[in-house]
Amino acid sequence: MDTNTVSLTGQFIVFDGPDGSGKSTQINRFVQRYREEGLVVKEVREPGGSSIGEQIRNVLLDPINEEMTLPCEMLLYMASRAQLVEQEIRPAMERGELVVADRFVSATLAYQGTGGGLPVEWIQQVAEVAVAGCWPSLTLILDVDAQTAAGRLNPLLDRMELKGKEFHAKVREGFLEQAKTWPERYCVIDASMDENTVEQSVQNAIQKWFNE
Repeated sequence: MDTNTVSLTGQFIVFDGPDGSGKSTQINRFVQRYREEGLVVKEVREPGGSSIGEQIRNVLLDPINEEMTLPCEMLLYMASRAQLVEQEIRPAMERGELVVADRFVSATLAYQGTGGGLPVEWIQQVAEVAVAGCWPSLTLILDVDAQTAAGRLNPLLDRMELKGKEFHAKVREGFLEQAKTWPERYCVIDASMDENTVEQSVQNAIQKWFNE
């Protein structure tokens, strides 16, 4: 086990970014890499990641629920997150595992905050309750332009992916604003490049954050 792997013991890393940014591919590569190096990796996704969370996920992403209000949407994401933190994330960290999450509070700030228009202060206040101090060590924002992102999306879009170009442009702005606000906790990765190049950029960020 190398020094980089050892330094990731008990850490919590989030991959986030606009729909179509290639998160799933990079998470799969990242998790496989560190499992092969001998680290126990707990992989979770949002919304979901627990039995209760997966039921909430179905409600949130089903296109039939188009009448859902924005505050309801935000609170459902946070409810799923609260269950995930208490049931999966915190126990895994206490066991010394590396926790890798597909989305976290950063997504709510971008989608329901910057994209949807809910005050960031409201989201932060609810997040404090939901995560109970369990914040990521590092949030990697996989940034990609709208045209590239659209070409990567599954044609069977979920409720969030169906919200339109203007909404998703705001979401991207939201992620980038967060990275500027909290540079000590966020790193922006150019995800428009080929998969291998993006993977190397992720590894460079990991080396910087956890081996300095």
